[in-house]
Amino acid sequence: MDAVFADASLVGAMLAFEAALAGAEADAGVIPEAAAKSIAAACRAEHFDIEAIVAEARQAGSIAIPLVRHLTARVATADAAAAGFVHRGSTSQDVIDTAMVLATQRAMALIDTDLGRLVDALLALARQHATTPVLARTLMQPAQVVSFGFKVVAWVAPLVRARQRLTRARASALQLQFGGAVGTLGALEGDGVAVARRLGERLGLPVPTGAWHVQRDSWVALGSEVALLCGSLGKIGHDLCLLAQGEVGEAAEARQAGRGGSSAMPNKRNPVAAMIAIAAAVRTPHLL
Repeated sequence: MDAVFADASLVGAMLAFEAALAGAEADAGVIPEAAAKSIAAACRAEHFDIEAIVAEARQAGSIAIPLVRHLTARVATADAAAAGFVHRGSTSQDVIDTAMVLATQRAMALIDTDLGRLVDALLALARQHATTPVLARTLMQPAQVVSFGFKVVAWVAPLVRARQRLTRARASALQLQFGGAVGTLGALEGDGVAVARRLGERLGLPVPTGAWHVQRDSWVALGSEVALLCGSLGKIGHDLCLLAQGEVGEAAEARQAGRGGSSAMPNKRNPVAAMIAIAAAVRTPHLL
């Protein structure tokens, strides 16, 4: 996730938007093909001082402003005529939001891959221990005997539902942002819809019925689903920590060199992965 949302990654996604925009506008006959090629050739992250652009963004109030300025200057050095077509008909929020969508696509793919592996592992564990007896507890007190597989099913079921909800939320939220200054694509006159369609095709993004500049509900809903997933993982972490206590000793994390030990107490086997899950679950509501 650090790599996905790093400054260089996000600036690279913004440049991908600008290159695709120029190509889409050339496809629609809005700008010359030669200009689109010159702009695309300049849209390479290694051509730019990312740290300088980020620093300038703090003054400008938007990272798109210095980025477009630096991009325009670079295009002008190779093709002065093409420089006038950079960022044509777009606005800062278009490039920033679409870059975040592109990055979030990659982030959600990472989450889905790990979540799929976790669901498969837990289902296998549930089958393996379908009849292994453990003591169920209510309000932290001994209650009745159940199977460990039964307990694991209660862990995995919310994760299966989370994966399904994330798929729906991702489809709703991760769409092209392209509306121009006030969301009407007015600067492109009658060509806005055609450019948007071609831009979405080039970026591999669905094209919504209109810009969502001031409509953030789908975006926040996706974040809410990720936060809810963290809560479900935290519940598993809490259970594991309780079951791994020496006085209970019903479960433990897998042994691994250098993991979960103590510098002063060699007898300790700390459930470090569970603690990380709990920490994330505690912090997530405030971040949401």
